[in-house]
Amino acid sequence: MSQATSNDVRTRLDQAIDRLLADNPPATTEPAVFWGAQFDAGLAWIHHPEGRGGLGLSPRWLTHVRERLATAGADQTNIRFNIIGIGMGAATLVAHAPEAMQDRMLRPMFTMEEVWCQMFSEPGAGSDLANLATSAVREGDVWVVNGQKVWTTLAHIARWGMLVTRSDPDAVKHRGLTYFILDMHLDGVQVRPLHQITAEAEFNEVYFDDVHVPDDMRLGEVGAGWSVAMTTLMNERVAIGGGVPPRGSGAIADAVAAWADHGHDDPVLRDHLVELWIEAEALRLTSQRAADARTAGTPGPEGSTAKLHWAELNKDLTSFTLDLLGPDGMLYPGGYALHAPELGLQPAPTPQKAFLRARANSIEGGTSQIMKNILGERVLGLPGEPRVDKDVPWREVPR
Repeated sequence: MSQATSNDVRTRLDQAIDRLLADNPPATTEPAVFWGAQFDAGLAWIHHPEGRGGLGLSPRWLTHVRERLATAGADQTNIRFNIIGIGMGAATLVAHAPEAMQDRMLRPMFTMEEVWCQMFSEPGAGSDLANLATSAVREGDVWVVNGQKVWTTLAHIARWGMLVTRSDPDAVKHRGLTYFILDMHLDGVQVRPLHQITAEAEFNEVYFDDVHVPDDMRLGEVGAGWSVAMTTLMNERVAIGGGVPPRGSGAIADAVAAWADHGHDDPVLRDHLVELWIEAEALRLTSQRAADARTAGTPGPEGSTAKLHWAELNKDLTSFTLDLLGPDGMLYPGGYALHAPELGLQPAPTPQKAFLRARANSIEGGTSQIMKNILGERVLGLPGEPRVDKDVPWREVPR
């Protein structure tokens, strides 16, 4: 993009943002109302088509929009609270759903009127997602779904879920999969909480007992669910680790605050803090370069780079912050009552909870080992690991 064109786009965006803020002052406008107006202005997802929350621009401009809104004091908690919908589901809908489904689902997703969840992993199919066993059997215009999913974030408050099923057990495991958008209120859908080490039941198990899913809720062709799932997964990695936060924000800000509060003057600890700050800034700039290079559609392997680096760095940062607290780090402010989030995913309120929650960062959204495999094969061109079941019908794969 030429400099002149880039300046034209920035001017157009700034004018749209100015109108949004003037008509909906953040200080006096309810968040859901503001988010609806933001969607209508095409400032929800810059790279989406006009009329569906976007302006048909490059994803690189999303950072500019969010920074300007943050400076104006606009509430942007929906991006985190409903990250599975806004960060993963929206891109999947735009890429694969009929226009009527997009028109029905995108706006209430962004306004947080409808929370989304992702039902991929199973007890026997986590990193090896293609080995999933939840079955979908077609009966006329409906599919009968039976099986179980696990580690389903926010399923207990979700209105819609992204569901991958096994529709043809005689096909090889990466084929024979079919993808649906599931109404979580359907008969036969049962959600059970899974309490984590934080005491929070953010994750859930979901059971399907003869759940009847209309065929018009299917995304993609029958048996082509793997390609639809890849759209979700590649966007998941960008949503989790590939965002471009303000400089010095997030976990590194917590570490700097803990350093200031506890008055440490140990030069070794100080040097470690500076190293972590530099690493956080390098990750932020790398994510910005990746965002600048992105085009609309399914992200490439750069999302795996950011997700891998972010997961490991976040664990290091929260560990460092907890060490600064000394004996206080062994406490758990607020108590350890078992509970489930009622709104969506929220930042950890204490360093202790942030430390515990960060242990999941290298597992969720694809383990760090899987991220390394993707980068080795797709970026470095290294030979893939042996896959002895690649051409074997799923029904015959040992489990």
